[in-house]
Amino acid sequence: MHLTLIGLSHHTAPIDIRDQVALTETLQEQALKLVKTSGKMLETVLLSTCNRSEVYAAINGDVHDPRPVEEWFHEIHGLSQGTLSPYLYRRTDEAVIRHLFRVVSSLDSMVIGEQQILGQVKDAYLRSLGEQTTGVVLNRLFEKALAVGKQVRETTDIGVGAVSVSSVSVELAKKIFKDLRQHSAMLIGAGEMGELTAQYLVDQGIKRLMVANRTYERAAEVARRFDGIAVSLDDGLQMIADVDIVISSTGAPHCILDRDQMTEIMRIRRNKPIFLIDIAVPRDIDPQVRNVYNTFLYDIDDLQSVVDDNAVRRKKEAENVETIVNTEVNQFLHWYQSLAVTPTITQLRQHADTIRTQEIERALSQLNHLSDSDRKTVDMMSRAIINKLLHDPTIRLKASAKSDQGQYHLHALRHLFGLDENLEENN
Repeated sequence: MHLTLIGLSHHTAPIDIRDQVALTETLQEQALKLVKTSGKMLETVLLSTCNRSEVYAAINGDVHDPRPVEEWFHEIHGLSQGTLSPYLYRRTDEAVIRHLFRVVSSLDSMVIGEQQILGQVKDAYLRSLGEQTTGVVLNRLFEKALAVGKQVRETTDIGVGAVSVSSVSVELAKKIFKDLRQHSAMLIGAGEMGELTAQYLVDQGIKRLMVANRTYERAAEVARRFDGIAVSLDDGLQMIADVDIVISSTGAPHCILDRDQMTEIMRIRRNKPIFLIDIAVPRDIDPQVRNVYNTFLYDIDDLQSVVDDNAVRRKKEAENVETIVNTEVNQFLHWYQSLAVTPTITQLRQHADTIRTQEIERALSQLNHLSDSDRKTVDMMSRAIINKLLHDPTIRLKASAKSDQGQYHLHALRHLFGLDENLEENN
């Protein structure tokens, strides 16, 4: 068995590509159901956020072959094979473990130290667990990863003063308008990202906050919490001309604001500048809106410049987190490598006992004068010989599983005793 990871993120793919692979919760559940019928993977967890789309899988085989997982990755996104290949990263075994531990520790995030990723990984794992696409390996891996993420939060300052995508959005708005107390804002989308953004806007003293959402009740709930005004999504789109800042983060599968709509909005505003931040993936606002006069549109990739301003402050804490990750990766790797050792030891002992039984039966068939007591003594002696012969190899094989030579010793033992040949004969 091999751990396999196929994925892309803000490190490898522009937002145009990430738009194509963003999956809603419903689509993720549908994709996971395909795992059971595809037969390509033994275990699977699918992680889809605004900045990454990844498939963690346990696949069978002596040789690592990521092609089945990569093919499935294209299939669930409805894309032709090879479309995403230039943007994908591929990891196996130890590299998978290290990557996931760095992800939950927010070391791989656009904003190092951001808080949301740990919860997003937990949700992805529980969703896969609920769909019964995980097993012993991925259950252990993700439960350990979540524990590592929690440990990082509790024992380091990686999250102190850290910024999320939401807070970066507000920081960018402040750079444009300086004093947010003189301006009004509209939040389109009232999910978790929207709530966080609303909190940051209120903390910065925004003059007036309007919350627009497809479900009015949800908009009213968020607006009430922040002393804002709730409107439906359709009404909100009609009222954009009345605000200076628009931050959009819906889960819509397509753009909700295009260039023609924006042109009309600016006519109503008499071309008074407006600032739009689109932090949704797929994007809510057509990129062509940038071409409308006095309309300043930023998407999630544009936030990187603000993120870079905070990178130096977190560098030292990131080094501390890397130390934790390295320790935890090594510990988990020892367990993972031992998975191959245990069945090999069991098979070796069964192989030895089969030979012992055959030889004892042959010998005792020629020693008819022995009493039952003598026969038991001979049988016990043969068992003791086998146990003593296999004791040291068993101890050393278990110990070698923790070293770089572990796999070599394992394959050498299986080859010398013909265990794979015996397995094929029994099957």
